[in-house]
Amino acid sequence: MWKAVFRDHEIFIRTGGEVRFIRLSAVLQRRVAALVLGALGLWLAFTIGMILWQASATYQQRDVAARAVAVERAEARVATEAERMAAQVRSLGARQDYLEGVLAADFDNAPPAPTNPTETATSDAATPVPSDRISALHAIGERQSRLVVAMISAIDARSQRAETALAAVGIRAGSTEGQGGPFIPASRHEAAAPRDPAFQRLAQAVARMELVEQLVLSLPSSLPAEGMNLSSGFGYRRDPFNGSGAMHAGLDFKGAHASPIRAAAAGRVAFVGRQSGYGNTIEIDHGHGIMTRYAHMSGFVTRVGQTVTPGTQIGLMGSTGRSTGTHLHFEVRVNGSAVNPRRFLEANPDVLEVQASVSQRVHSRGNAR
Repeated sequence: MWKAVFRDHEIFIRTGGEVRFIRLSAVLQRRVAALVLGALGLWLAFTIGMILWQASATYQQRDVAARAVAVERAEARVATEAERMAAQVRSLGARQDYLEGVLAADFDNAPPAPTNPTETATSDAATPVPSDRISALHAIGERQSRLVVAMISAIDARSQRAETALAAVGIRAGSTEGQGGPFIPASRHEAAAPRDPAFQRLAQAVARMELVEQLVLSLPSSLPAEGMNLSSGFGYRRDPFNGSGAMHAGLDFKGAHASPIRAAAAGRVAFVGRQSGYGNTIEIDHGHGIMTRYAHMSGFVTRVGQTVTPGTQIGLMGSTGRSTGTHLHFEVRVNGSAVNPRRFLEANPDVLEVQASVSQRVHSRGNAR
């Protein structure tokens, strides 16, 4: 085949009457053809190599871009998880601050014991802590939620006990309806209550408990004078001056002149001075619509605005005003209406026990501050 393609050739060239010829041998033709084919082969190989290199570079660029996108997505997921964890940490921190505030204010830092036997089996000590951080935080949140349930149960029990004590003296705890006024953030745990429904229920239970316990603490159950030497009771009687029927709005206690008169409950002195018929009079506002009045005194040892506690001396027994002799006229008024003071002074043990418990917590809280 190669012999048929490459044969010897002679080329004649005539120039200026002179004839020359060029001889192209088959060997030379094959060598030239080989060189051309070799050059074409090299060019083709180079071209194919460039195409493959560009394809490889494009693939690598795409791979790098895909990896970059994957890294960005991974970083976004990590950032999302980190923010989620940070948000959960903030939420748990707020919940923990609130729980610690409630425990410090109302339980002396001691968590209430579970009221349900099944809660003991799933107590915090028996709860395994997952290794995953998010799961661990979730487990802590669950433990806090169980503690909230136990605290609500204990608080409701205390509220019920205080309401029973109030009912024993004929006082009904008020509701939270019909309230208002400017918003002033509290410095205690009420202002930090998380929005979680369970914590909102806990905040409501705490507010209710504090309302009824403070109301029990406001009951005038301490004797305002030494002994129970009554000279006149509450209700209708014959007036000692004109003998006509009259309403006696309080109790009269006999005693020695200038013997001490003491506050029957904690409160703020609202009036010190002379009133018609009562003579030298002191009125103490105990909050929740409860007021006590001490009349016919010979002297005062308190001033308007002073805060008093049960048993604080406020004056001296006398016989000023419309009086037939040395005694103390003692009144209890609820929302402006006179009620029989005996039901407070002869309160059942529940009232005295709740008052002692609340007073001790208030005293401990004050010392802690």
